[in-house]
Formats: sequence, C-alpha cells, structure tokens
Amino acid sequence: MSDNDRIDNATQRRILRFTIGVSLAVFLAAWINWSLAFVAPVFTAKFLVDKPKAHKETVYELLLAMIATMGLGLLLSGGITQYPIILLLAVGLMMIWGYYLFTDPKWNLFATILLIAVLMLPFMAIGNPAMSVILASGLATSGAVAVSIFTLMHIYLPEPESQFEGYAEPPIGTQQRWHASFRAMLISFPVVCFFFIFQISEALLTMMFVALLSLMITAEKSVKLSVFLIISNGIGGLLAIAAFSILAIVPNIWFYTAFIALLAIIIGKKIYTIPEKAPVFATAFSTLLVLIGSTLMSSGDIDSNTFIRIFQLVMVGTYMIVASLFLETRQWKFLQT
Repeated sequence: MSDNDRIDNATQRRILRFTIGVSLAVFLAAWINWSLAFVAPVFTAKFLVDKPKAHKETVYELLLAMIATMGLGLLLSGGITQYPIILLLAVGLMMIWGYYLFTDPKWNLFATILLIAVLMLPFMAIGNPAMSVILASGLATSGAVAVSIFTLMHIYLPEPESQFEGYAEPPIGTQQRWHASFRAMLISFPVVCFFFIFQISEALLTMMFVALLSLMITAEKSVKLSVFLIISNGIGGLLAIAAFSILAIVPNIWFYTAFIALLAIIIGKKIYTIPEKAPVFATAFSTLLVLIGSTLMSSGDIDSNTFIRIFQLVMVGTYMIVASLFLETRQWKFLQT
C-alpha cells in the first residue's frame, strides 16, 4: 500500500469519526435537551479536531475539567456572588491560572474549559446564585457527553497504533509563561469587569472571545485575528441561517441530525484535507452549532442572533487592536520579559 493510500485512509477515518461523533452529540442534545445541551456538539467537535489521538491522559484531562467546572458552580452557589469585589478578585486569579495552564500542551483543553466556566458561571450567578449549580451541571454534563463520545469514536474508529510518548514541553519557560499570563490578564480583565458590573448578558460571547484570545494578542497578530474571527464567524452565521431555514421546513429530530451530519461531512473534509485553513472551517462549524443549538432551545431569531454576534466580533476586533497597540507602546518595567 502506498503512502498516499495510507494518508487517504487515515483522512477518511478522521472525517467519519468527526461526522458520527458530532451527529451523535447533536441527536442526544436535541433528544434529552438538558441545560446548555447545545454545548455538547461544540465540545465534541473541538475535542475530535484538537485531539486526533486518544490516550488515557487526554480523557483524564477532559474529565478533570468537568469536575472543576462542577466544583466552581458549587462554590458560587455558596454565596460568594454577594461580595462582588471578592468575586472579581477570585475570577481574576482563576483566569491567570487558566492562562498559565493554557501555555502547556498537556493542559490546553482543560484551561480552555476552565476559562469558559470561570467567565460564564459567575456572570450568570450574580442575579441568581442557585443558577450557577444548574449551569455548572449542564456544562459538566455536556462535557461528559462530549468526552464519552470522543472516547467511543476512538475505540471503534481508532487511529493507527502508536506509542504515546508524552506531551510536548511548554514552548516557553515558567517565568515567560507567568509573564504572558499577566499580560493577557491586563488585556482581558477590564472587559470582564465592565460586563460584570453592568451585567450585559447579550455580550457574554464577546467577553469570552476577548478572554480566550488574550494570550495570542500582539500588535502584529491582532488585525489578523480580528479578520479571522469576523470571516469565520460570518461564514458560520450564513450557514446557520441557511440551515435553520431548511430545518424549519422539516422540524424533526431525525432530519435535524441527518442534516447536521451532512454538514459535518462537508466541513470535516475541508478540515482534514486543507489543514492550513482548518481553523477557519472549524470555527465556522462551531458558530453554526452554537447559533442553531441555542436558537432551537430558546425559540429565538437566528437572523438577529447572527447580526448581534457579528457586531460583537467587530467590537472584539477593535478592542484587541487598540489594547495590543497600547500595551506594546508602553515602557512599563513589569511588561518587560
């Protein structure tokens, strides 16, 4: 068998794994419809793309993230939201820790889920502390479903056998990692405080985008990141509007699952055969899943949701560019590596 045949077979297996995994997550989310169920397909797609090979360490990392999420929800339900200054300080410390872990390949996904939980749960729990437990259990359930599907897909559609040689070492040293974490905190925390103080729930996704991208923001990259976000989410929004229009004709869970499976095959083929553009297609597909899933759960208007999301991303892009230029033109000693 030639190398091309082996590559083709491996790619087909990954596309099939991605399609079946996402379709199963979509079906379970629509059928059971627990709190934040629409997050399960998004997590499933992210796990399958970001972790092409499954090892015990990978499953351990993801399950630990779910436990941490649930623990955070229980902590918030204890009444810490009644003390906003203490809450914001705790959120800030957790974000710095999350940024530090994010720079280690071993804990990258754990840090991503932790940052999402740290931002979403306190924000939603300020008005109703008991809501944090419901949201945490929903987020943890979605994560557990995604981890289970991720594991099953790798059991029945495994990658070629290979020895796990451990995760790569962090690309930068400990001191540089803490420095990068602190710099990211300077960029993201003012936005977090602003949205927490004024409780602008419609911009929750905006806050998360700023927080998750803060480690990658530099003056050189900020414009490219902004354009990437707007283009990929714009594509996802247009696909979501078209998909929702078709789904409105046949409002059936089996048709819904089959239709998403068809889209997953198309997008999965793009992701695995055009790796240089994979981030654009993966982000566009995640946008599609979030818009369709959240709209179906809330019976909202997907057109307005899409335009609001694009407007928020324009604001994110503008802030990233201004913040990165501001920091890089300062001569403050604590910003020097």
